[in-house]
Amino acid sequence: QVQLVESGGGLVQAGGSLRLSCAASGRTLSSYAMGWFRQAPGKEREFVAHMTRSGSNTYYPDSVKGRFTISRINSKNTVYLQMNSLKPEDTAVYYCATAVGSGYYSRPAEYSYWGQGTQVTVSS
Repeated sequence: QVQLVESGGGLVQAGGSLRLSCAASGRTLSSYAMGWFRQAPGKEREFVAHMTRSGSNTYYPDSVKGRFTISRINSKNTVYLQMNSLKPEDTAVYYCATAVGSGYYSRPAEYSYWGQGTQVTVSS
């Protein structure tokens, strides 16, 4: 079992940047594919980034492509989400999650373990 703890959320003005961290314990993150999702009030959980287990491929939806970057530092057992050019519509609780397998996963049901989430608020 792996435990995930997100941090780095906060309040930022539109156009600003934040870097979210997802620290893992219990298992090595390099054994998993990783994903970031977000959920705004009244909305479904939305996929925002994926890194394959090997770390060699990343995927993003069009809504964040070119602005968000997922990365992983194995020595720290931590995954990051760098978010630039933030917009008010990026406001949500952000979650990291792990998936078993070597494929590409964008649906929440494909992920096994989740963190508790961190709030990101972008003001206009």
